Amino acid sequence: MENKAHALAAGAFVLGLLAVLVGLVIWFTRDNTVRNVYELSTRDAVSGLQPQAMVRYRGIAVGKVASIDFDPKVKGNVRVRITVDQRVPLTTSSFATLSYQGVTGLAFIALDDKGESNVSLKPNDDDPPRIPLKPSMLAQLQDRGEAIINQVEEVTKRANQLLSDPNQKRAADALENIAAASASANTLLKTLDTTVKTGLNPTLAAMPETLGTVKKAAGDVSRVANNFNTTVGRLNAPDGPVERLSDGTKALAQAVDSFNAATLPRVNRVADDTSHAVRRLGRAADSINDNPQSLLFGNGGAAAGPGEPGFSAPAARP
Repeated sequence: MENKAHALAAGAFVLGLLAVLVGLVIWFTRDNTVRNVYELSTRDAVSGLQPQAMVRYRGIAVGKVASIDFDPKVKGNVRVRITVDQRVPLTTSSFATLSYQGVTGLAFIALDDKGESNVSLKPNDDDPPRIPLKPSMLAQLQDRGEAIINQVEEVTKRANQLLSDPNQKRAADALENIAAASASANTLLKTLDTTVKTGLNPTLAAMPETLGTVKKAAGDVSRVANNFNTTVGRLNAPDGPVERLSDGTKALAQAVDSFNAATLPRVNRVADDTSHAVRRLGRAADSINDNPQSLLFGNGGAAAGPGEPGFSAPAARP
């Protein structure tokens, strides 16, 4: 009976100790943080993401993944529900991406915001607001993998075409042509060097004498220019030939103006009078030629015309 009592006491002590330990664990692990529920919907795969996975906002742990299932609102999408600390400043421009931890490769939700909106995202646990889940870098690489592979194949084909046997032969021919051109260039340089030594150097040696001749000719030209300048100065000097010629030209112009203004009208009138006299003399000569007896008997009276006294009709011709 006594042993049974000891056993009961020991059992009660153990149970009490366990209850205390459980209470301590609950006390130390309790979480009084208030969290709001949000939803993510995506058509991409969420491989590696598990419930209770971490949710981080710019690297800070702010919540956990509550559940992962199919989206009842969008057929074919995956819906991820997350709980986020209410202190996180989520706005209508906030977005989420699926990221992976370095060594373990476990997936977690990364929240971020580029500050495009200042409107806070209002939580509603009955109808949680949705945050867009953008494709991660790995998903983008998977989507573009096919295009990248096609480009790599195209580059490989072009490289094979570039390194084909005909192109290699052309490259070899081009190298041979370059070598031949280099040899020709060396020959040309040698010829040019010989030409410089045999032709240009003597010419350069004779340059001082040529320069002396050029300087002498330049001195002669300078003296001729000086003489020309002196002659021009004398011609343009006061009372010089140019000024006297200008005065004579002015006097001649005045004489011409005087002749045109006074003498020429008188000459014109004399010429007109002479022309009238000549015409009268011509008419007199014509009258004498027609009636020479007028010099002895005069012109006589004018014959009577028809209807005038003394008019007689001419006799009719037989």
